[in-house]
Amino acid sequence: MRFVAPLLTALGCVLTSAVPAADEPFRPEAGKFPPLEKAHAYRGELVFVDHANRRGSIRVAGQGVFRRNDPHPFAMLPYGRVYYHGAPADLRDIPLGTLMHVRAYLPPDPKTSAVPVLPFNNKEKDANHSRGIGIAPAENHVILLEDEPSHCQRESLVWKLKELDLKNNEGTITACREAKAGADGKAADETLTFDAATRIWRGRECLAPADLIAEGLWPASGKKSLGSQSVLLGLMWKPTPGAVFTRFHISDIWLDDAATQRAAQSQTETHKTFIRSRWMPAWVDAVEYGKFGRATVTATLFGGMDASLYADFQKRSQVLVNGAENTLKHTEGGTAGPSQMAARGAILDVTKLPGDAPLGSSGIQIRFETDLITEGLRPTRIIRIRPAAWPDVHLPREEYLDSGNFSLEDRFPTPSIFPKY
Repeated sequence: MRFVAPLLTALGCVLTSAVPAADEPFRPEAGKFPPLEKAHAYRGELVFVDHANRRGSIRVAGQGVFRRNDPHPFAMLPYGRVYYHGAPADLRDIPLGTLMHVRAYLPPDPKTSAVPVLPFNNKEKDANHSRGIGIAPAENHVILLEDEPSHCQRESLVWKLKELDLKNNEGTITACREAKAGADGKAADETLTFDAATRIWRGRECLAPADLIAEGLWPASGKKSLGSQSVLLGLMWKPTPGAVFTRFHISDIWLDDAATQRAAQSQTETHKTFIRSRWMPAWVDAVEYGKFGRATVTATLFGGMDASLYADFQKRSQVLVNGAENTLKHTEGGTAGPSQMAARGAILDVTKLPGDAPLGSSGIQIRFETDLITEGLRPTRIIRIRPAAWPDVHLPREEYLDSGNFSLEDRFPTPSIFPKY
């Protein structure tokens, strides 16, 4: 069976199979998109999310007992991409427990890291207590975070279902993950659990194991060969009975192309609405200063968005621009939100940069003129920008910072955010 993922083409040619990270410590630099081959790769269960600050924790899968591994903090780089169901996403879209694949680097600036800074060789240390090595890498600043179906579509992988063992609408499936083309049959089999809540997507239908039993496709009880049926799987982790150290759970099964495309389209629409309300992230490449606060600013839009969002940036159209923190929070929000303090101006040029865009970049550069050059509009600084035609909405208080009235220690929520009764 052939799986098509048109919504992942925005990743471009830069996302080839992961290349092992170099031995030398690597930190991304301000104003430069880091090479993917320098990123460290790992996977694990999403345990905690602080969506407003684009950070969270993952229980990293290592060589030992998975359930004993402490949740490991991570932070998204400002240009870091999140994918869910084969489409762009925000951290708030990912259910806790989802198995995620990670590509990450050392903190670009340890002094302003939103998560703990660890020794660069921390991934080589043994965590003891049957946990093994590799579960707390210092590479905790993420450029790519993707769930299992997104990872498989990007890497041209597919799950082959071998055998089913079912009782009371739950059980195990033996399967292997291998390349869609040129598989050599050497992929190791894995045993995965499923239960009555596992969703099975077929075309426009959402089924449960009980539905496949009623159709006679699965037995009510016992084993059945599945004939190496090709599917995509959504994986998560649940506590497993018995002395099983690491066994993942099937949350979703996509049986055909129509089902995978429908899931991706739904997530794409969710993300498009989100970006239009929060503004497109970018960074400043250059500033040409004029008189009386005027300036011409060149900026590169970050990648990983739907093409329709980039299409809204047209020559001569008006834009609103705000400085942003590395968590992508607006930093010039004033008391009424980002629109109150935003710089405004007209786009002078929209340029598609030559060659393949590096991961993190859209490859699209814009030049705009403004008569209000704010502190946030400086070379290498992060900004948020939106066409004036996008919705003018008020953001929740935790997603922007008061202009000029904050310190690095004030970036993250404290107990003071709760009302006093």
